[in-house]
Amino acid sequence: MSVLVITGTCTGVGKTVVTAALAAVAAARGTSVAVVKPGQTGVAPGEPGDLGDVRRLAGIEDVHEFARFPDPLSPAAAARVAGAPPVRLPEVAERVRALADDRRLVLVEGAGGLLVRYDEEGGTIADLARWLGAAVVVVTRPDLGTLNHTALTLEAMAHRGVQLAGVVIGAWPDEPDLAQRSNIRDLETIAARPLAGALPEGAGALDAPEFLVAAHRGLAPAFGGAFDPATFRDSYGLDKENT
Repeated sequence: MSVLVITGTCTGVGKTVVTAALAAVAAARGTSVAVVKPGQTGVAPGEPGDLGDVRRLAGIEDVHEFARFPDPLSPAAAARVAGAPPVRLPEVAERVRALADDRRLVLVEGAGGLLVRYDEEGGTIADLARWLGAAVVVVTRPDLGTLNHTALTLEAMAHRGVQLAGVVIGAWPDEPDLAQRSNIRDLETIAARPLAGALPEGAGALDAPEFLVAAHRGLAPAFGGAFDPATFRDSYGLDKENT
């Protein structure tokens, strides 16, 4: 069973774009891939939601949304406000295992960050990853404040015995500022490994063929791409200027 869980250091960091990139690159290599959203919030019935973006960008139809709530809250809070049953992560785990039986890769995109609650018992995407034995891709911001958010996320994962698959910057700007450039090295130090990718800012607005090119360039070889963290560091980081 090959399952990857995608979480973020907070909301709005580019989880869906990174999920779509992982799916697009895998599908382009002939890998059978399914994408799961255990709980979609802040999207009304009939609207495309995150999986609609995955369909559009990655060109795949094997997508599965298990619950939807209209209010832009955590899944637990959104279910409570809607008077609906919460997302039951043990049941999600069983459904993901079933999908993984005949797909080479299943991608599971969480809501918000690692410890966002899905039910009143406190179930989180970290729990789901642990039950599945799945490694986690952490999507982070490049700008000021990201170091603390990323360190807290990785520390919480380590405390729970959840494996890190890699840290990916969800939206790298064309003209990074001083903090963003400085953060490249510090993010790698926090993760104790090179970056696993950086998707360009605005990638979510590309058409599918353009997105595939950006995805391939923006993801490390471990994910089927061509991203070279050393080249990225040399191009944008501060190391050369400080030597």
